[in-house]
Amino acid sequence: MIRYPALTLLSVLTVGSLQAQTLAEARESLQAGEYEDAARVLRTILTDDPSSHEARRDLIQALFFTGEYETSELLAREAPVPIGFANTLGEILVTRGKLDEAATAFQRSIDGNAKDALTSEVNLGELLFSRGEIDQAMARFDRFIDIYNTSDGRLNATELVAVGRAVRYLGRNNPDLFQDALRAFDEAASIAPTWHEPNVRAGELFLEKYSSTNAQGEFEKVLAVNPRHPGALLGLAKALEFDGTSDAGRVLAQLLEINPNHVEGRALLANQHLTRERYQDANEQAEIALAVNPNSLVALTALAGTHLLRGDLKRFQQVRDRVLQLNPRYSGLDSKLAELAVKTRRYGDAVSRAEAAVQLDPYSWTAWGLLGMNELRLGDVERGRAHLERAFEGDPYNPWFKNNLDLLDTFERFEIHATDHFELFLHGTESDLLATYLAPIAEEAYASLARRYESEPLLPVRAEFFPSHADFSVRTLGETGLGALGVSFGRVLVMDSPSAREQGDYNWASVFWHELAHTFHLAVSDNRVPRWFSEGLAVHEQRKARQGWGHQVTIPFLRALADGELKKVSELNDGFMRPDYPQQVIFSYYQSSLVFQVIEDRYGFAVIREMLEGYRRGETTAELFQSLLSIDLKDFDQEFETHLRERFRAPLRGLAEIGEAPLSGSDVTALEDYVGLHPGDFIGRVRLGASLVEEERYADAQPHLEAAREIFPEYGGPDSPYWYLAQAYRGLGDLSGAEQALSQLTQRSESNYNAYTMHADLLEQLDRPEEAADALDKAAHVWPYEIELHQRLATLHAEVGNYLDALRERAAVVALNPTDKAQALYLLAVAYQEAGDLTGARRAVLQALDIAPNFDDALELLLVLRSGLRGET
Repeated sequence: MIRYPALTLLSVLTVGSLQAQTLAEARESLQAGEYEDAARVLRTILTDDPSSHEARRDLIQALFFTGEYETSELLAREAPVPIGFANTLGEILVTRGKLDEAATAFQRSIDGNAKDALTSEVNLGELLFSRGEIDQAMARFDRFIDIYNTSDGRLNATELVAVGRAVRYLGRNNPDLFQDALRAFDEAASIAPTWHEPNVRAGELFLEKYSSTNAQGEFEKVLAVNPRHPGALLGLAKALEFDGTSDAGRVLAQLLEINPNHVEGRALLANQHLTRERYQDANEQAEIALAVNPNSLVALTALAGTHLLRGDLKRFQQVRDRVLQLNPRYSGLDSKLAELAVKTRRYGDAVSRAEAAVQLDPYSWTAWGLLGMNELRLGDVERGRAHLERAFEGDPYNPWFKNNLDLLDTFERFEIHATDHFELFLHGTESDLLATYLAPIAEEAYASLARRYESEPLLPVRAEFFPSHADFSVRTLGETGLGALGVSFGRVLVMDSPSAREQGDYNWASVFWHELAHTFHLAVSDNRVPRWFSEGLAVHEQRKARQGWGHQVTIPFLRALADGELKKVSELNDGFMRPDYPQQVIFSYYQSSLVFQVIEDRYGFAVIREMLEGYRRGETTAELFQSLLSIDLKDFDQEFETHLRERFRAPLRGLAEIGEAPLSGSDVTALEDYVGLHPGDFIGRVRLGASLVEEERYADAQPHLEAAREIFPEYGGPDSPYWYLAQAYRGLGDLSGAEQALSQLTQRSESNYNAYTMHADLLEQLDRPEEAADALDKAAHVWPYEIELHQRLATLHAEVGNYLDALRERAAVVALNPTDKAQALYLLAVAYQEAGDLTGARRAVLQALDIAPNFDDALELLLVLRSGLRGET
C-alpha cells in the first residue's frame, strides 16, 4: 500500500477546490454572455484535466454560441466518455448539416441511456421531421405524452423541455396541446431558474402562436441576465420583425457580431434583404449560411427566394428540388416564399406558392391561410373563404384567419355597383351616395391612366370601400392597426370609406386615383415594380389629375432635408420598407414623387413606361437609370439632392435654426419682438400673423402673413399663411383677395374641407356660381355626408344649367336620408324633369307621394309629368 505524504494530499485537495472555484467563475461568465472570457478559463482547466466533464461541456457551449462549430465538434468527439457527449455532438452536427452522422449520435445517446437520452429522443424526432419522415417523427413525439403523464412530477428541467418540444409538434394535429407544451416549459423554468433554454423555447412558442408581446417578454427575461444569448437575440429579432419595427435589424446585427456563423440569423437577414428588394445582398447572406450548413432548409429557402423574386425560375426550381431531396414533404419553403411574395406585392405568386405548400403538407395551416388570404386579395372571395375556414379549423389561435372570416361574414351587408370597368363594393348604408360620386371619378381615372400607360389591367377592377377603418385594415393585413388609407392588390383595391375617418382627414377621390395608379403599375411591371417607384409614381399621378392632390411639401420634410435625414434615391425603397424613423415613410412618398416630376419633365413620360416594362423583364433600378436615362444612379442621387436644395432654398433659409419662435397664442408683443429680430423666420411670421388675426387686427396681420407667403409659397398645411390671409382679407372687406388666397391654398391642400366651403362662400358673394359649384364639388371629395353641401350644389348647378350635376346632388340628398325625405324626393323629381328624364321624375315624385300623399307641389308635378309622358307617346 502506497502512503502519500500529508502535504501532497493537501495539495491535491487544494488544487481540486481551486479548479472547482475557477470552473464556477467560468460558468458565471458563460451565463452572463462573456463567452470569450469563459472559454479562455475553460481551455486552461481542460488542458490541466481533460477528464473534466463540466469544463468540456461548458467550453463546447461557449464555442457553439460564438459559432466555432468545428472546434466544438472536435471537443465533443474527443470526450473521454463519448456517451456523455453523444447528444451534444448530434446537435453540433445538425447545425453543420451533417444529418446522417447526427442521427447516429442521437441514437447512440438513446441506446446508451445517457443522462440526456430524452433530449436525444426529441432531437432525433425533430431531425426525422425535418427530413420528411413525419409519421415516424410524430410517433416518437407521441410517446412523450405518456412520459409526462407517468412521471409523477419526477422529470428534471431538461426532460421537461424535451417534453415541451415534442408536444409542440403534436399541436399541429391537436392545437390544444400547445398549452401543454407551454406548461412544460414553464415548469422547467421554475425548476432551473438560471437555465435560459425554457424561456427561449416558451418565447418561440408564443411567437409561433402570434403573441409577439409575450414572446418578447420571454426573450427579454433571458437578455436581462445574458444580453448576448444567441437564442434569445434571434427570437427577439424575429418578434420585432413580426411587429414590423426597425429594431429587428439592430438586434440581428448584434447576434451576428457574437456569432457570425449563425445560420438562422443569416437566413433572417437574407429575408430582410428580400423584403427590401435587395436581391444580391440576400443572395450573399444565404450563401454565407450555406457555407456553414449546406443542408439548412431556411438558408436554402432564402436562396430560392432570391431566384424567384429576380424572376430566375430555372435556378429557383433547382434550389427547390434540392430542398425536396432533403425533405420531400417540406412546405416551409413555399410558405415562406408566399409570405415574401406578399411583402413584394406579388399576390399571384403567393397563391401559387401556397398551393404548392399545401400539396406537400396538407397539415400546413399557415399555407392554407396564406392561400385563402391571397385568393381574397385577388378577388376570389368564395375560394378564399373556403381555404381560410380550413386553416382556422386547424389553427384556431391564428388571429388573421379569424379576423378575415369575421369580416367575410359582413360582406352580405355590402352592395355591388357595376360600371364599365369596375365593381364598386360599397356598404349598404352608403352605397347609393358613394356610387353617385365614385363611379364618374373611377371611370375618369381609368381612362386617364389607360391613356398614359398604354395598357390595361385585368377587368373588372374590384374597389372595396369600408366604413370601418378596422375592417379595411383586416381586409388588407388580417389585423387592425394599419395606418394607410388604401391598398391596391392589382385587380382588387381596398380603401377606407370617407365615413371611416373624421371630416378633413383625407380626400377619398385623390386616394382612389393613387390606388388605381398602383393597379396599372403592377399590371405593366407584372408586379415587379419596387415599392418606392410605385408609391412615388402614384403620388405624381395624383398631382397630374388635380392641382393640390397628393402629398405636398411640409415643414418637417424641409427640416429632414436640411438635417440630411432623407434617403438617397438609390435607397428610397428602405424609406418605405425599413424606415430609420416613423416620419421617414411619409417623407419618402413626397420625395419619390418629386423624382418622377423630374424624370417626366426631363425625359418625358414614355421613359417611365419603359422603366416599368424593364422591371417586368427583371432589370434593376440602377440598370434602368443607366440604360434609359443615361445616368449612373449614384450620380442621380447627387443631382437630385442638389435639385431639392435649390428648389426649396428660400423656405430652407426661412426655417434656419435661429431660435425658437414663441408659440401661437403667446403675447403678441413677444412675437413682434421675435419677428423684429428675425424677419426672415417663416414660423415666427406665421405665428404672429395668426395671433393678430385671432385678435381681429387684420391690417396688422396682413404684412406678416404676406411675408411668410413669400418665404414659403408652396406651403399648404393647416396653418398655412394662405388660410390666415384669407381671413384677414375677408375681415378687411377684400373678398377678391380672400378668394385668391383660398384658391392658392386649395391648390396646395387636397383635404382642407373648411377652405373649400369658405372658398365657395366667397365665390358666391362675388357672383361666380360656376366656380363656387366647383369648390363645393371638391369639398364633397373630402366629406360627402353634409346634406346642406349637396343642397347648395344642386342649386348652384341648376343655376348655371348643369342639370345632370344638379340631378346627382339631389340624388345625394335623398341617399343621406334627410328629415323631410318627401321634400327631397320632390326636388329630385324636379331635377330629373330639368335633366329631361321624365320617367325618373315620375318615379321620384311617386316615392314622395308614398310618404306624403297630400303633398300639393308633388301632386301638381305629377299632373305635369303625366301630361308630358302622354305627349311623348
